[in-house]
Amino acid sequence: MSNVEGKVVILTGASSGIGEATAKELASHGAKLVLGARRKERLQELQKNLDKEGAASTYKVVDVTSREQVEALAQHAIDEFGQIDVMINNAGLMPQSLLNNQKVDEWERMVDVNIKGVLYGISSVLPQMREQKEGHIINISSIAGHEVFPGSSVYSGTKFAVRAITEGLRKEEAPEHNIRTTILSPGAIDTELTDTITDTDVKPGVDELYKQAIHPDSIARSIRFAVEEPADVSINEMLIRPTSQQL
Repeated sequence: MSNVEGKVVILTGASSGIGEATAKELASHGAKLVLGARRKERLQELQKNLDKEGAASTYKVVDVTSREQVEALAQHAIDEFGQIDVMINNAGLMPQSLLNNQKVDEWERMVDVNIKGVLYGISSVLPQMREQKEGHIINISSIAGHEVFPGSSVYSGTKFAVRAITEGLRKEEAPEHNIRTTILSPGAIDTELTDTITDTDVKPGVDELYKQAIHPDSIARSIRFAVEEPADVSINEMLIRPTSQQL
């Protein structure tokens, strides 16, 4: 029996890309999915497809920049399935730009989604996991959380922050409360992430890089691997790139 089977998994950014692929991967191994995203129609379609496969799933429309909505998503998981075993903070934005082009509104949106959204996700599930003396929080960083490129300054800053927050969480919660943490840092993945880039000085270079992008199923399998390990094993960090990606 898979160690994923029966686990209640909350997943933000579930309506497309890595989130959608992860929902399908975990559902195929018996997880109970609590799907969160802004696009209701996409969530409904995903749940419909999971239902066809006999998976247990539910959804709630959520904007991760709202603490109240993220807390409502966590409560929805408890109301529907009675517990929370895994939280995957996957929602994120990547409107890369040169600092001199002063895309300040985009910077603020990245901070709200990529940092505060992760913090809200952690806060929403931590009391339940501490009470259970068990849980697993998976946060999606990026290769840009390890390297800074021209145009990635703010985006990289948010993803470095995700790594720092997750490592702090591990040191605070793993020893006493048996809460596992995983940082997953994808490289170029074939998703909608690059669609948010409006800076014409940056977009052509990113589009060129993403010609080698790999399928999000690769990230989904990596997440399943981390979840599937026994409770006394914590896969703390993974970097996953296309083989051909140099940086």
